[in-house]
Amino acid sequence: MAKSVVVVGGGTAGWMTASYLRAAFGDRVDVTLVESKNVSSIGVGEATFSTVRHFFDYLGLDEREWMPECQATYKLAIRFENWREKGKHFYHPFERLRVVDGFPLTDWWLHTKPGDRFDKDCFLIASLCDAKSSPRYLDGALFEQDFAEDGGDGRTFRTTLTEQSTQFPYAYHFDATLLAKYLTKYSTDRGVRHVLDDVLDVCLDERGWISHVVTKEHGELHGDLFVDCTGFRGMLLNQALSEPFQSYQDTLPNDSAVALRVPVDMAERGLRPCTTATAQDAGWIWTIPLFGRIGTGYVYASDYTTPEEAERTLREFVGPEAADLEANHIRMRIGRSERSWVNNCVAVGLSSGFVEPLESTGIFFIQNAIEQLVKHFPGAGEADWSTLRHSYNRQVGHVMDGVREFLVLHYYAAARDDNQYWKDTKTRPLPDGLAERIEQWQAKLPDTESVFPYYHGFEPYSYTAMLLGLGGVPVQAPPTLALFDDSAATKELQLVRDQAEQLVSRLPSQYEYFAHLHGLPPEQRSTRVR
Repeated sequence: MAKSVVVVGGGTAGWMTASYLRAAFGDRVDVTLVESKNVSSIGVGEATFSTVRHFFDYLGLDEREWMPECQATYKLAIRFENWREKGKHFYHPFERLRVVDGFPLTDWWLHTKPGDRFDKDCFLIASLCDAKSSPRYLDGALFEQDFAEDGGDGRTFRTTLTEQSTQFPYAYHFDATLLAKYLTKYSTDRGVRHVLDDVLDVCLDERGWISHVVTKEHGELHGDLFVDCTGFRGMLLNQALSEPFQSYQDTLPNDSAVALRVPVDMAERGLRPCTTATAQDAGWIWTIPLFGRIGTGYVYASDYTTPEEAERTLREFVGPEAADLEANHIRMRIGRSERSWVNNCVAVGLSSGFVEPLESTGIFFIQNAIEQLVKHFPGAGEADWSTLRHSYNRQVGHVMDGVREFLVLHYYAAARDDNQYWKDTKTRPLPDGLAERIEQWQAKLPDTESVFPYYHGFEPYSYTAMLLGLGGVPVQAPPTLALFDDSAATKELQLVRDQAEQLVSRLPSQYEYFAHLHGLPPEQRSTRVR
């Protein structure tokens, strides 16, 4: 049995790994994290999706305690602006579709066409986002929907991603640097050894396994298992162990980003409870509202624009608030290592793989990798290690390949085609199987049998939301609905609109909720939205 783990690299990936291992194994496994004070983390991964709640629950962390420490806010959806055409937007929400007479509500929407906004007609969350509402009341109660927050069964055990049987209605935005700091204290308080030092060398034994790493001031650090959290460098997995990297650039060309941290008056601006992805001439701009600032950045393809042009575009998009702010330019490695676990080294985070940040999957990849490591944690025999490695690599590979396919759909299915960048999104090669699936979806919207067949975090309703919102792939209602009485579906569509209107009238704004949570005086809790 592996008795000691050395995590190389800090940041979000390193400290999520160290804290989770400690929460899982207690003092039965020694955990050491070594990070350099001279290497800064990427630190722009500030949006997540709803499964991240399993991570915080597993650690026993109450969001009312950690969220204020990390300037965190709620994320109910992603708002896509200008992907279909300029001036149009739609939401991809954390909300499963209602089903009437065996057919999802979106099928009935296509059949009856009650309005021009499928997201507001079929989901509650779109209206909450437009109104900048909080998903919780000031007393902490979750808004009325069909999700039981504690699982509804009084369970006392912890859960992971693969046990998610219902859709939780929100994720989080947070300051990644502050979260890493928060998890550092959590981990070290529970016995994780923290070594602040530079790793100079990675030493292998006669089998090609890592025996130890050599640090500048603390000498050799030995372990049974090493976790590579060194980011795009892949210091252990790709450099020391020479594991090949499998690029996704042929299908996802965005390879660069420029980011800004923009201090703003949130009482003046308001807090929209979603990430916004605004299409641009060579990619898209993210807008992530935190409590006190905006995280924003332009994800672009370097074949279509320059870093200087991208930074200028981002600053013009932000406006006067961007003046004098330092821009962070990032070169992204898009794809994955062929294997994330080689010998006694497991890569977690960017060293394992990265599929551009369009659906906020970076932290999801970290969480999935950590959970799978715990589930595949090795015993004493090398034969066990080999079998567990193979199973682990298969699962992690499927997750990244599935997300790749989902993101490729975003570009291929976008109706926008007003320049060469957007025209080229329709002619690039598609991942194996996607062309056949798209052809099937034109006759019948996605279901569990027609989406990517392995777990990757996205359900059929997500594919449906993107197809309907992006507008570049023609879809239709099932012809059989013409033979049905649509009165029940019409009633349910009206119920969605009525419930959304009631919720918007009752729920506090997201700013009001977090001003209350942060303990601001009552006179500072209301928004002064322009």
